[in-house]
Amino acid sequence: MIKFFKSVGHEMKLVHWPSFKENRRDTSIVVTFSILFGLYLGGIDYLLSWLIGML
Repeated sequence: MIKFFKSVGHEMKLVHWPSFKENRRDTSIVVTFSILFGLYLGGIDYLLSWLIGML
């Protein structure tokens, strides 16, 4: 078990962790696209509801 945790610690040192600036950029991209996708789906839902209401 100790060998496993030493191995995990060694592997974690090899990981490239993103900087704060990279994290902020990537997070803002995800939030922006999530909002845009939500607005897109909301628009389609509204349009389809309106069309079904017309029937």
